[in-house]
Formats: sequence, structure tokens, C-alpha cells
Amino acid sequence: MTRSPIVPVAPGRGRSRLRPLGLDEVRIIGGFWGRRQQVNAEATLHHCRDWMERVGWTGNFRTAVHGRIDRDRRGREFADSDVYKLLEAMAWETGRRADPTLDAAIAELTDAIAPAQEPDGYLNTAYGRPGQPPRYSDLEWGHELYCYGHLIQAGVAQSRARGEGELTKTARRAADHVCATFGTGGIERVCGHPEIETALVELARLTGEQRYLDQAALFVARRGHGTLADIEFGRAYYQDDLPVREAKVLRGHAVRALYLAAGAVDVAVETGDEELLAAVVRQWETTVARRTYLTGGMGSHHRDESFGEDFVLPPDRAYSETCAGVASVMLCWRLLLATGEPRFADLAERTLFNVIAASPSEDGRAFFYTNTLHRRGRGTVSRTDTDSPRADSGLRAPWFAVSCCPTNVARTLAQLSGYLATADEHGVQLHQYADAEIATTLDDGRVIGLRVRTDYPAGGVVTVRVTRSPDHRPWTLSLRVPAWTAGATAWLTDPDGVRRPAAPGSVEVTRAFRAGDQVRLELPLAPRWIRADPRIDAVRGTLAVQRGPLVYCVESTDLPGGRDVDAVRVDPRSQPRERLDGGRGGYRPATVLVAGELTGTDDRNEQRDASWPYEPHSHPPRRTTAADRTEIVLVPYHSWGNRGPSTMRVWLPTADPDSTTPTGRQSCTNLEESTDRTAV
Repeated sequence: MTRSPIVPVAPGRGRSRLRPLGLDEVRIIGGFWGRRQQVNAEATLHHCRDWMERVGWTGNFRTAVHGRIDRDRRGREFADSDVYKLLEAMAWETGRRADPTLDAAIAELTDAIAPAQEPDGYLNTAYGRPGQPPRYSDLEWGHELYCYGHLIQAGVAQSRARGEGELTKTARRAADHVCATFGTGGIERVCGHPEIETALVELARLTGEQRYLDQAALFVARRGHGTLADIEFGRAYYQDDLPVREAKVLRGHAVRALYLAAGAVDVAVETGDEELLAAVVRQWETTVARRTYLTGGMGSHHRDESFGEDFVLPPDRAYSETCAGVASVMLCWRLLLATGEPRFADLAERTLFNVIAASPSEDGRAFFYTNTLHRRGRGTVSRTDTDSPRADSGLRAPWFAVSCCPTNVARTLAQLSGYLATADEHGVQLHQYADAEIATTLDDGRVIGLRVRTDYPAGGVVTVRVTRSPDHRPWTLSLRVPAWTAGATAWLTDPDGVRRPAAPGSVEVTRAFRAGDQVRLELPLAPRWIRADPRIDAVRGTLAVQRGPLVYCVESTDLPGGRDVDAVRVDPRSQPRERLDGGRGGYRPATVLVAGELTGTDDRNEQRDASWPYEPHSHPPRRTTAADRTEIVLVPYHSWGNRGPSTMRVWLPTADPDSTTPTGRQSCTNLEESTDRTAV
């Protein structure tokens, strides 16, 4: 098996529009994402491992070997998968930077896992042993194939980062078992949680073994034909209601839907199936247009962690699971590679900055499972001596009974350099902006070096300096101009000093570059008001603020007199402005100011003297004067909840009755009670 590039997604040569650059070609060296990668490496990985030991998930494998698993197993049926995601994160981290400590940790965990594998390759601690349910007896909820998917992805990561090791061999034995058991003539069903599909394709790309790709294609083709039992949420919950090719929109459990779509893109790319690729693009387009939050978050139902119907996007009931954000980035990256279209990088950027970055605390040791856009109660500080039983967004928690999100964040941050840039026969493309160094070999053998300098998204200037370009043949440097620049002007300055406007999409410079040449992209980062489609009933009469890719929010911590965020009314006639006074953790500017007013008192528990919360309205709302106005501080949404218990909201009611529907009152369109069954 030949050494593969250190990338999370490696399409076969010539099968995708763009070739991803790997962790060995792109190195983030500072800035917004550099700090987060450092925290991930120094704190989050160790935190996750310590908690898995504490709650017994890593111990399950040792318990299985010793024959006590039927009485001593700990965690949910899918707990194995989180151990595998941690291993994947560690493997990518070793590809980003050599770390003998992590190599040793991977070996130690693998030494615990590998002996639990059965001779035929079966590996699961929740099924198949004396005193446990039989193998594959609960494909709807058992997650056995889902767990294999994460094991295989961990094995692929190890092989690409450090060469084939025991973890990779364990993963291949499991994949061989899956092909033998679920191939043609075997169990002709699918897993209730898609994930195995994209993992098998990546293993096929790594090994060149066709049977893994064939099995992934079988799983995609079988989905939607009712092979799984109907459940209280309906078969749409696990996308078994319609074949992938016939679906018009992503539906059901958000993480499941996005993982399946990612796997379908992988299959389509490797098999040249343009019809299947077009079906997923169509579903993505409709989902983005009708079922996606301003933050990029997906999933508005708490009860089943699913997408709502079109335009059902209540901010105070947003589920927007962190894992769905990870899955969305995975899907966007695959679609970008397949098509070369920058719109997929636009959504990935929005999701990275406002969902992925929001989940971990500043110290990397606590996490949001869900990412609400309006927190009504201040919440309580989570205990540090036990896991949290609920996926609550009151405050970040160190660990959850279902802790899929911390490990998903960890593996995403560890592999993030692999999502920044690509190459093709013409040159190099930059899709996400970070302080970074890039060195890659073009198809014609030329080695190109770039140094990207930027403090994005604090600042809007991205400077790309060519550090190596060995001859005088021209090549093309392409930079994405984000969709959020629409209505403003971005500027590109080429090495000759010629400055020209750059429209949303991408901008290219083609020339015979020399070392020392610079290209400068200036992105307009002024904060601006954002309004929603009026069909989103829950946010009528409200506005939000966005600055560049960052969504902003008001947090009660910044309001005077102990007021709650529901006291805020903003004046859209006054444009938001930046407060250039620095920010926490070196982030500048950290805050935006908007004009508005604060209503009510400092007691959010004050009871209104009325037996009915509604009343006739016969007079226009009171117009406030300049004397009533105050300046209200907004902070980046990803930073909220780091200063103790607080309330928060993204969509702000307006004080100006002429600006939009003068209600400011959110409609609670999705008030299902949470179920006891929390599923990853």
C-alpha cells in the first residue's frame, strides 16, 4: 500500500474537479484557527481521553476481552465510536505535527481495542457476546455499522499520517467483515445511522480495493427502500423513506442525513455517477435555502434531532447540533472538490466560525452539544465530576452521556489544515483564510510555495506572498471572495500593484509568478444588519448583525442593571459600528455596537399582572427619542457563554415600527418535549 497524502478526503486522481492539499502541504501557524488548533492539541485531546477512561468507554474493550462485558459495560450502544473518533483526532494531529506522546497514546488505545476483535473481524462491545443481544439484531438503533465507520476513518487517518499500523489493520479486518456480511447475498439492509458509506469509500481510496467502494455504493443504493423498521419518528428519521436519487431535500435526523449525503458524494465521485452527484447538490441547495440557520447550523427539532419543515427555524428552539455542523462541513468540502464551486466553501466557512468554533470553551475543556440562537435562561454551571445527562445549551459541559460532539470537534480541528486549499492543473486555490504556509507540487512537477498572512476574521486583509515558483511558466492563484461581500466591494491587488474590484465567487491572478510576488485581497468587514425571509415566522420583527463571516449576538453579561437580553430593542435606522478597543484573547475587534433601547426592569422574574398574555393593539408603537437610545454591545456568537451564566440572543426585536413587522415576539413553532432517547 503506497503512502497517501495526509488529507481527510482523497478523491481518485482525475475524478474530482480539485485536488485537496493535505496537512503535510498546508500548515496553519497562527491566528484564529491556529490558536484553536493549539488548544485542541494541548487540552481537548487529553480531556477527551481522560473522560473516556473515567466513564469507562475505553475500558469496555478490556472488559470484553476479560469476559465481563455483559455486566460491566458502560455507556450507550454507540460509545465505541467516540473512542474511534478520538483516535482519528490523535492520528490527524500526528500528521499535523510529530508528537511521540500521541503516537504512544494511539498505540496504547489500539492495544486495548484490537484484542476485542473477533476472528471474523466483528468488533463491538454492545452486541454479539454471551449475555448481549445478537449481532445486527437492532440495525435501527444498534449503531454497529456506524461504529465501524468511525473505526475505519481512524485507521485511514493513521495510515495517511504515520503509515499503516495496527489500528489500520484492525479497521481493514472490520471492513472485510462488513463486505462479507452485508455484500450481495448477505444481509441486504442498512444501518440506522449512516457513516459507514464515506468510511468505506475512503478506505477504497487508501488501499485501491474495489470491494470497499462496491459495498459503499450498495449501502447508498439500498437506503430509502424501507429495509429498516418504521418508528415513531417515521422512516425519514434515518433517510429510509426515499432513495437518495429521488429525495429533494435533506430531512430527518440532521447528522444522519448529512453523513449519508457525504457518502453519496464520495460514491458518485469515484464511480463517475453524475446523476447521483446532481441529486445531492439539489438536496443541499434546497436545505440551505429553507432549512439552515443564519449561523450555518442545521436541525431545529429537539425531540428527534432533525430538520424541521421548510422555514421552521425558531431561534430559541434551535437544536443545531455541533455534530451536524461537522457533517455539514464534511459535505460542503466534498461538493467543493467535486464541482469547484465556491458556494460550498461559503457555507463551510459560516459553519466553521459560528458552529464549530462555538462548541468548545476557550480552554478546550467544555462543549456545547446544541447551538441555540436564543438562550432565555441563564443556566447553571455544569458539574465537573460527572457527565451531563442532557444536550443543554445553558452552559458548556465538560462531558455528556452522549459525547459525540467533543470528539467530532477534536477531529475536525486536528484535520482543519486539509480544508483550506486545493490545486488543479492550472494552479492553487485558497478557500478558507488563515495565517498559513503552503507548499505543494503542481501536476507538471513544479513546487509552489505560498505564505498567507491574515488576522481574518478580525481583519479583512489577506496577503499571499509567493515564496517559491521555480520557472517562468505561468500558473493561476485563485482566491475565494465570500458571498457575504455582496452589496459591498472586495478589492484585489496583483503583484504589479493594479487594484480591481472582486465580485463574490472567486478571483484569479494568472502570471509567471516569481518568489516575492504578492497578491492582496481586501474584504469589507463592516458590520451590517441582516433580516430573514418573512416565511421564517419565528424571527419576524427582528434583525441580526453579521460582520464578515461572523454572526453576532447580545449577551446579558454586557447589559447594564442586570437586564436580560429580552429587554433589547434595536434601531435599524442606525448602522452597527465596531468598537475598536481590543478583545478577549487578542481578538480584535471583539465587539459591535448597535443603537437601541432597554425596556423592562432588572428582574426577569417579575410577574405581569394579567391572566392572559395577549391584548388588543389599537395605537401605533411608541416612537422613542434620541434620549431614549443607548448603545448595546454585541459579541461574536462563537464567544458567548465563556463569561459565566448568561442569556443570549442573535435575532433582536426592532424598536422602529417602520423597519419591519413590529412584533419582536418569536413564535414558538417547535415546542416538542425532548425524548429520553438521545441519538448521535
